[in-house]
Amino acid sequence: MKLILFAALLALAPALVLAQDAPKKPVKAAAAKTTAKAAAKPAPKPTSSRIQLKTAAKNVAAGIEAAEAALTPAEMAIAERVQVGNVPCELGTTVTLVPDTKYPGYFNVQVKTIKYRMFPVETSTGAIRLEDKKAGAVWLQLGNKSMLMNQKLGQRLADECMSPQQIAVAESLKLNPAQSVLNAPAAAVAPVPVAPVAVPEQAAPQPEVAKP
Repeated sequence: MKLILFAALLALAPALVLAQDAPKKPVKAAAAKTTAKAAAKPAPKPTSSRIQLKTAAKNVAAGIEAAEAALTPAEMAIAERVQVGNVPCELGTTVTLVPDTKYPGYFNVQVKTIKYRMFPVETSTGAIRLEDKKAGAVWLQLGNKSMLMNQKLGQRLADECMSPQQIAVAESLKLNPAQSVLNAPAAAVAPVPVAPVAVPEQAAPQPEVAKP
């Protein structure tokens, strides 16, 4: 009897093992399918509010850039007098000025490998002045020469820069130097009139009266 039961248990053992392993395989397959679906699922699209915020930020940035680029009529008048092109300077240095076609009145200025973006600034002396405020650079154009300075570093990057027009002015000044006010002839200075000083009149002496 015991032998029969033992034999029956041996016969049922493989079936029990298969029954225990059977549920695990579908679970693993289901998990794998879920992971594959999650990976294949596209990323959520940005909501309309996010799109509107990005668009508004771009518009604000464009508005700020346009406001910074706008120049006054006086500044535009100065920009029209800027001499552009390759301007040779002392020590073999060359400064190149190119007008900005996108923003009228602005100039791209380059010396060696250094580049600046400049715009005109009004001055009390009438000299033409371009500035790059971020970099601290200044281009100063006079009648007979120009110079490029970096005010932040306290350096003069290029000096004695002369365009063909400035060379002509410099030659003219050599032949006909401008007369200084200190060297003006004495005849040209009008004398300052001096007001006469009034002298008070003295009273006439009175005759003596004889005493009785």
